Amino acid sequence: MTDLGTRPLPAPPTLRRAAPALLGYVAVRVLGLVALALWSAARDKSAYKLLTARWDSLWYTRVAELGYGFEVRLPNGDVHSNLAFFPLLPWLERLLASVTPMSYANAGFTVSALASLAAAWGVFAVADHVYGRRAAVHAAVLWAALPVGIVQSMAYSESLFTALAAWSLYAVLTGRWLTAGTLALFAGLTRPVGLAVVAAVWATAAVSFGTWATNSRSAPAPASSTSFVRGRSAPAPHGAPVWRRALGMLIAPLGAAGYVLWVGHRTGKGPLGYLDVQAGWRNGFDGGAAFARFVAAKFTSFPSALAGVGLIVGVGLLIWLFVTCVRQRQPLPLLVYAGVVTVLALCASSYFGSKPRLLLPAFPLLLPLAVALARLRTTRSVLVTGLVAVASAVYGAFWLNGSGPP
Repeated sequence: MTDLGTRPLPAPPTLRRAAPALLGYVAVRVLGLVALALWSAARDKSAYKLLTARWDSLWYTRVAELGYGFEVRLPNGDVHSNLAFFPLLPWLERLLASVTPMSYANAGFTVSALASLAAAWGVFAVADHVYGRRAAVHAAVLWAALPVGIVQSMAYSESLFTALAAWSLYAVLTGRWLTAGTLALFAGLTRPVGLAVVAAVWATAAVSFGTWATNSRSAPAPASSTSFVRGRSAPAPHGAPVWRRALGMLIAPLGAAGYVLWVGHRTGKGPLGYLDVQAGWRNGFDGGAAFARFVAAKFTSFPSALAGVGLIVGVGLLIWLFVTCVRQRQPLPLLVYAGVVTVLALCASSYFGSKPRLLLPAFPLLLPLAVALARLRTTRSVLVTGLVAVASAVYGAFWLNGSGPP
């Protein structure tokens, strides 16, 4: 018996099938690390320290070592509490440090490195399922070559979250609802944007219930239906038993909801106490008003106006990519996931330099570019991706030696 009825569940892509994508991913990331090492050495800095012992990585290792309860009170009255950081990454850091001689920082770097490979494999799996192997290889390499791709090699939670999100989306696409819900649960324990994975699971399941109800009153849907999967003729995920879909929906939000409720209980501020914790970091959701003011302020002088133009072009590119995803009829879970990640990143009132990093998990936006590259001759596609990878490596080294991620 299978979740899709008479049609067997598609097997996840094997390592052998995904090998070109993973090798390409590793090559791009190694190039980025070499560039970072050379740039850091020229500035008399430690590249490894930049990757493991700055900004959020310090907060994660502190949670792993000492638990929650640490906070910093700033002169302006803001309170930075480590309750803002979701627990899965520090849990894994503590686990790895307890069974190996690694420090918490080294454990965080190791978890991130392994998770980045799992994420690249997941990106490949999703793209392979929808568009085929050639486009999937390009998708994994493009994800590695994002301008802020260096974050994938840091002791941050982006790689871990993307791995969980990608494989949860793949599970939705292939009708593995319990797996999808469980991975969504863990994604919700990793970052607040785990809401995007939950939304993808819920939206797809809800639409599938409507399709099931309609079909139950008429003729059964054909086994080759492609109600949610576009690009290739792949089986739609609504053939799974109703109870599996319902249970997957029930499981999906438990991680994020559980942590948020625990924070509210710990702070004594009720179910919405986590929002107060985020407010202490000047984080919130304002519909993009603060970001719009930030961009507008760039046009007060000529040099900064160029940065303002660049920001507008960047936002326009994101919108164009999402519209292209819709026009290409990407599967519903990918559209919902990418849309929620993008909205939360652009419309949050957080530190504006972090927005490129917050968009890192939105890998479905890369699929139109991957499809376009897959249509080129191999020599041309390799040349293009190679140039992009070099540019990413140089920018990543420059960025991390400067202000870098918050």
